[in-house]
Amino acid sequence: MAMPSESDIAANLDRVRRRIARAARAAGRDPSEVELVAVSKTHPAESVRAALAAGQRVFGENRVQEASAKFPPLRNEFPDLRLHLIGPLQTNKVNDAVVLFDAIETVDRPKLAAALAAAMAKTGRRPVCFIQVNTGEEPQKAGIAPALADDFIGECRTRYMLPVVGLMCIPPVDAPPAPHFTMLRDIARRNGLARLSMGMSSDFEVATALGATSVRVGTAIFGARETRQDRAV
Repeated sequence: MAMPSESDIAANLDRVRRRIARAARAAGRDPSEVELVAVSKTHPAESVRAALAAGQRVFGENRVQEASAKFPPLRNEFPDLRLHLIGPLQTNKVNDAVVLFDAIETVDRPKLAAALAAAMAKTGRRPVCFIQVNTGEEPQKAGIAPALADDFIGECRTRYMLPVVGLMCIPPVDAPPAPHFTMLRDIARRNGLARLSMGMSSDFEVATALGATSVRVGTAIFGARETRQDRAV
């Protein structure tokens, strides 16, 4: 599979940004309220560098090990680069994640929350946190159940003192996404959380219309990944 060229990636980024802007304006929103997270998982550093050259600064990665190999040299070149962890986080990788990432979007269980609190105290770094909600209640997918979300959000804030800023979800691949985005928005509102990470390559315009403050887009920017085991982000 051929890697897209630098010009291809720049053109794709421009196209995605324009689509976000159109969706935001159609919903009566300011396009600047919606941050594009370019999902670079499984794509090489050269593709990330092409996106950086086109002005993109926020990226999403699924795996701590892959990001650790790819991003430190890029951050030396582009110190304003920001990195989000958007994949499941194992507790034995928490220390590395806290040092490397600027946002952790997949906080979903008390054991992980406790490990993050300990790592933040140890390192002095406090990447912002999103609670991942399993809006479809899919047993194979990470995320706190919607019925447990309010209590878990409160526990993360008061017991673990995590810098929780918002919520994240990944709707079921075979379901209309809008009800899931609406559910996430409602949970965020009643908990006073301002940020919503929702929407991927196939549905980021719907997410934008329903209040997303960041959308996670990979395939529409970098092309198809070599591994297609999960839904295209």
